[in-house]
Amino acid sequence: MKTLFFYDLETTGLNPRADRVMQFAGQRTDLDLQPIGEPYNILVKLSDDILPSPYAIRVTGITPQATLADGIKESDFARILISEVFTPDTVSAGFNNIRFDDEFIRHLLWRNFYDAYEWSWKEDRSRWDLLDLVRLMRALRPEGVNWPVRPDGKETNSLAEITVLNGIEHANAHDALADVNAAIDVARIIRGRQPQLYDYIFKMRDKREVLRLVNLEDKRPFVYASGRYSSEHHKTTVAFPLTAGKNGNIIVYDLRYDPEEVMQRESFYPVVKEFAPNRCPAIAPTNVLDASEGWSKINLTREQIESNLAKLLAHPEFTEQIRTYFESRPDFPPAPDPESALYDSFLGDRDRKTITAIPGKDANALADFHPVFDDPRLPALLTHYKARNFPSSLSETEQAEWDKYRLERLRAATPGFLADLETVARDKSTDPFIVEELRLYYESVAPLE
Repeated sequence: MKTLFFYDLETTGLNPRADRVMQFAGQRTDLDLQPIGEPYNILVKLSDDILPSPYAIRVTGITPQATLADGIKESDFARILISEVFTPDTVSAGFNNIRFDDEFIRHLLWRNFYDAYEWSWKEDRSRWDLLDLVRLMRALRPEGVNWPVRPDGKETNSLAEITVLNGIEHANAHDALADVNAAIDVARIIRGRQPQLYDYIFKMRDKREVLRLVNLEDKRPFVYASGRYSSEHHKTTVAFPLTAGKNGNIIVYDLRYDPEEVMQRESFYPVVKEFAPNRCPAIAPTNVLDASEGWSKINLTREQIESNLAKLLAHPEFTEQIRTYFESRPDFPPAPDPESALYDSFLGDRDRKTITAIPGKDANALADFHPVFDDPRLPALLTHYKARNFPSSLSETEQAEWDKYRLERLRAATPGFLADLETVARDKSTDPFIVEELRLYYESVAPLE
């Protein structure tokens, strides 16, 4: 039976390559959004090479000491994810999870020698994200929901504010479990108010469904909601598939803008962007705009779109210029830290086979485990894995390597941590307990000069 698993993370910061998961919460539901089983609510021990962002800790209220007292090792958490959470036929879902939480999961699995990708697609697994669905509903079918607006008059689609305005219990915003329950309630509201829109976007978690509407063989304008677009137009526009991008992506053009004017600019941003078919985009055919004053809701007219499309097609050299620009953009340089190097390259078959044995080994087995890797990232990654999860398995040489790595990492993070802590401490709204706990934690792990 296919199920949804709504989940949320609280982390030490915003960078999935360098920051860590501190709290994980989730709830499985059936496709009717009814709970299945008990929720998960897990703290993950923070390892002593990490200095968390004081801003993040102020928001979540989760101190490093709390994770050390009540949390589990990261290796145990990774095992739970693979064996219990992201099981076959699971649709992993959340609110902005594809851009944020999913990236943390990938890097966590990479550090713990699980496949960083299979959890989201293999054996009929898939993933879904409510945020762009919320954006599209607000743009085209907003009736029946109270939508938040900031004091400056700009729209916001904050989960916490949507829940407050619509009478949803969300007393502990930025607590992972509270956010999970709020996301499920928002999903229920959307499904109840706009069931056709809900079901249609739910199908768009399948890349094949996306490519039926947006492709380069049969180019057609389409409605597209994205965080890249302006809130002035409800984050929604009519876009056109222009040319091929990297990694199977498609470069799309925002038909809100006159191409002849854009061609005179030094920058194409935000008119041209990469469209990723495998990231559950919120898209629809343009005929959805013909009902309920859809065109006026997003401040467009059919005539404007047709005029701009004709101009775009009349300048194939502009399309070629855009294709060349995206093709020539440099890739990210190789990461110096193997823990941040997930996207540098894929593992070869021999290494993939070798690492499958690692998660099942205890400290004694790891101490006697001396694999020969082809990939240069893996030896250091294994040392770090052992140091964080099974320190007694380290040899003297590995212990020295880990101590050097840990101290270098802490020294690099210290100036920013202390500056942020000072700023946070000066803010009268900050809980003094948080500040004191962060100071004590720093003193317990910081290198002695």
